[in-house]
Amino acid sequence: MATTIFIPRLAVSMTEGTITEWFVGDGEAVSAGQPLYRLETDKTDAEIESPASGTLRIEAEVGELLEVGTPIGEIE
Repeated sequence: MATTIFIPRLAVSMTEGTITEWFVGDGEAVSAGQPLYRLETDKTDAEIESPASGTLRIEAEVGELLEVGTPIGEIE
C-alpha cells in the first residue's frame, strides 16, 4: 500500500512552504526516518523525514510554493 507524502504544518500559523531540495531522487529507494526533502517557510528551514520505506515517486518540484496538506509524492 502506498504512503502519500503531504506538506506538513510545522507551526500553528504556517499556511505554505517551498521544497528547496529533494535528498532522494524519483524512483529511488528510501527508508523510514531518512531525510527526504528540505522545506522552507517564512520562519524556518527544516529537513523532513520519510514516513515509510519503499520507492519514492515525486509529484512536486523544487522551488514550488505549496499549501499545507498538498500531496507532493508517494512511497510505494
